[in-house]
Amino acid sequence: MPRDPNIPDAFDVYTLVLLRRRDHAPEMSEQELDALQSRHLAYRAKLRGDGVLVANGPLGEQSDPSLRGLSILSCDLDEARRLTDLDPSVQGGRLTYDVFEWWVAAGTLAFPGNAVGERRAMPD
Repeated sequence: MPRDPNIPDAFDVYTLVLLRRRDHAPEMSEQELDALQSRHLAYRAKLRGDGVLVANGPLGEQSDPSLRGLSILSCDLDEARRLTDLDPSVQGGRLTYDVFEWWVAAGTLAFPGNAVGERRAMPD
């Protein structure tokens, strides 16, 4: 069977982390939540400064209110899990996460100043 011409010859593969509000997250006062959010943001800023966090931010209107944020990292899945496990909001039981690879047609996304992803060919 010939290869489908709509499938790109090469893909850039990115590591994504989708942050979710944990079911039955611990109740916290506004002051505790504010302090936790500050630690969460400081941790994310450190990852960005270290060059591992390429882009991230909160999610706005969506069909699933548990979805909280999305991050693109320049590391493999295991390292993304390790780093996300160290996030204060994950450690504090407020957030959980999903980690996955995102394959996009090579060259269709650019993150100036950041080395990100890995170029791969689609297996036959």
